Formats: sequence, C-alpha cells, structure tokens
Amino acid sequence: MDHKANLRAYAHDVQGILDQLPWDDISQCVEALWQCCQRGGQIFTMGNGGHANTASHMTNDIAKHTITSDDKDVVAVEGVRFRTQCLNDNISLLTAIGNDMGYEYVFSEQVANSVKAGDVVIGVSVSGNSRNVLRAFEEAKRRGARVICFSGFDGGKARALADINIIVPCQKGVQAEDIHLMIAHMVSDELKRLAQNRQEIKG
Repeated sequence: MDHKANLRAYAHDVQGILDQLPWDDISQCVEALWQCCQRGGQIFTMGNGGHANTASHMTNDIAKHTITSDDKDVVAVEGVRFRTQCLNDNISLLTAIGNDMGYEYVFSEQVANSVKAGDVVIGVSVSGNSRNVLRAFEEAKRRGARVICFSGFDGGKARALADINIIVPCQKGVQAEDIHLMIAHMVSDELKRLAQNRQEIKG
C-alpha cells in the first residue's frame, strides 16, 4: 500500500490550521509569561498523556532556551530567569495524590501547595474538559494566578475558566497536539528575544 497520499493529506491539513491560529491570544500568552518573569513569579504547566510531554517540554524551553546562546552552550543573558515547574513531572507525588485522593486532584493539590498570586498556570487539554486540569484552574484562580489553556475543538469547559485561551481550530486531537508543541516553541522563542533584547534568533 502506498501511504504517501494520506501522509501528505495530514500535513496539508496541519498547514491549513496554522493559517488560522489565534495570534492575538498567543501574543497575550507571551506577554503574560514575560510579565510573570519580571515580577519574579513562577510558571506552572500540566497535562495528561501526550499533553504531559508537551507541558514538560514547555517548562524546559521557557527555562533554558530563553537564557542560553543560539549554540545553547553558554548563558547569554544575566538577570533574567524564568522559574518553571511542570506539575506532571513528580511521579511520586502525582501517584500518591491519585491513589489516595483521586486522579482529578493530582494537579489542584499541587497548585494549592505552590501557586501564589501573580504566578501563571498553563494547562494543555485538547478537549478543554480534563477534570484534573479544570480543578487546577479553579484553585489557581482562587489564589490569584493567571490561567492559560492550550486546547482544541471548541475550547471545552476551560474556555470559561481560563484568562487566555489558545484554541487550535481543528477537530482532530493529534493535529492539535502537534500544533500545541509548535506554539510552545513559538512562545519560548519570543521570550528569548525579549529576555536577550534582540530580534534574530538562530538556534
């Protein structure tokens, strides 16, 4: 079987979605994270399944990509540090909360422990309806943090909770996941420009 037609169709769909991205919302996300950094606040991310990988990848890029040289071998800026934490990376704590209290509390309990007013909490959920992400958003809002959701479809229940909604306009979850990571890279690249006060980023 020749798979090329289907593979190309998938890529073509993604190209079409990219043209329709909510650029104003993505720009607001950049500004919220930059302001958080300047205030000395912390950025928290979270997600389930493949979204957990995106959330973890995002903290890495925001923390390291923003402060290193294009060759990634030296710190290129002083006095600017993005403080990041991914709530799905501590497996011991995650499974303890899930086992004893229920999986819907795995993020909100960590938010209750660590999030302060002025922080930013980012959740990645294609449906926008992941119960543990929604609970975490509610807890974050109670604590005065800003909430950002990366989603797809119609944004789900998170649309009413988040301060900034980055809704990928597609109905295919795997394609939304692809683009969420691309957006995370766009955002970290823009934060690098801001942190290092330059326009051209090569690496």
